[in-house]
Amino acid sequence: MAVFTPHRLSILAAGLAWLLAPHAVAQTPAPEAPPAAPSPTPGGVAVKATPEGISVSSADKAFLLKLRGYIQMDGRFFESKADRPGSTTLLIRRARPLLEGTLFNLFDFRLLADFAANAPLLWDAYLEYRPSKAVRVRVGKFRPPVGLERNQSGINTLFVERALPTDLVPNRDVGVMVHGDLYDGTLSYALGAFNGTADGASADTNLDDSFDLAARLFAHPFRATKLKQLSGLGLGIAASRGQQFGSASTTGEAPLRTMGQQTFFIFRTGTGAGETVIAHGEHVRLSPQGYLYLGPVGAMAEYVSSTQEVNLGARHARLRFESWQASASYVLFGGKASYDGVKPTDPLGAEAGGWGAVELGARYASLHVDPDAFSIYADPTRSARNARGWGAVANWYLNSNVRVATSFDHTSFDGGAVDGDRIPEDVVMSRFQVSW
Repeated sequence: MAVFTPHRLSILAAGLAWLLAPHAVAQTPAPEAPPAAPSPTPGGVAVKATPEGISVSSADKAFLLKLRGYIQMDGRFFESKADRPGSTTLLIRRARPLLEGTLFNLFDFRLLADFAANAPLLWDAYLEYRPSKAVRVRVGKFRPPVGLERNQSGINTLFVERALPTDLVPNRDVGVMVHGDLYDGTLSYALGAFNGTADGASADTNLDDSFDLAARLFAHPFRATKLKQLSGLGLGIAASRGQQFGSASTTGEAPLRTMGQQTFFIFRTGTGAGETVIAHGEHVRLSPQGYLYLGPVGAMAEYVSSTQEVNLGARHARLRFESWQASASYVLFGGKASYDGVKPTDPLGAEAGGWGAVELGARYASLHVDPDAFSIYADPTRSARNARGWGAVANWYLNSNVRVATSFDHTSFDGGAVDGDRIPEDVVMSRFQVSW
């Protein structure tokens, strides 16, 4: 009888492993096969990663999916004597992934979320039917076509923060809108019905069973002519009208903020019935607007008038707020000025080793509160009657995806303090922005 010593067991295990190995049949190694050619993607699907994001599309482009987004990391540094607690800070201003695409070459969709602190999660969520450039129908949540700077993407604004007129136009709202471009882009129009929202605010639902109508006409009068140097001139007018009725819990009124995002006007609020100002009646906005982009030079101007009927208990008033701003910019080198942002022609990191584009800008803005708001509907020791601000900014566009900005804004006030005028606000803001 054989005795299986540990040595013999190890020899037996090694033999079994050799017999079961895939190379046991062939005594000599097979020649190495040439690498297989990559097989075509099923259905002709194309996957791309570019500075504009990651996209997946069908061969005929009838189906397209894009993954894009941007992150803005800001710093706000206020002069100490004018500072309010918590004003000076570092923050993630926006952290927004963007999913958009096309279906059947007829429908476009967009889904924009925000993961920044204290920000609403959902910003854009809409479906758009576009049978032609002249007629497009959009349904969902998006920007109403009123404010000029408000409808400019947050990654393309000249300054770190938008100017005072943006306080008086809607931010995001749910509705349906028909819009399009006519005469080779010479004239664009938009007409929509929305739930309605307070100035400077966003809304997801309709709280008062009434709707706002919003419209805009915008022309590029020289776009289709031989005067190509003036093709960057755009002139337009926008308006909205509706009925808004607030309550003690949802007033239909929003605070007004400086460029440094500090509140300088707020309506009276209280705990008892009739102690809180609420929207109650017609709300009308009107905004003539325009811009000019000529090579490295850019300029933008807009005026906004917002008239709202309000109640405070048995008291009723029709209050009008007005604001305007004008800004100018100059691209020192590396690009051209544009409403859609500067696109560097010599980006940093390219083979030629460019430096990107540098842009300088300045602006002036003013906002006037209806004098009839004081002192019944607003406390003059807490809310200012007027705000006026000027600022300067420097932008460095390293490439089409990275921007570094530094701005300074000075805002002075009439009223807003116990002893008279609120102390002027001086703030330096910086931003590091990555988009894709």
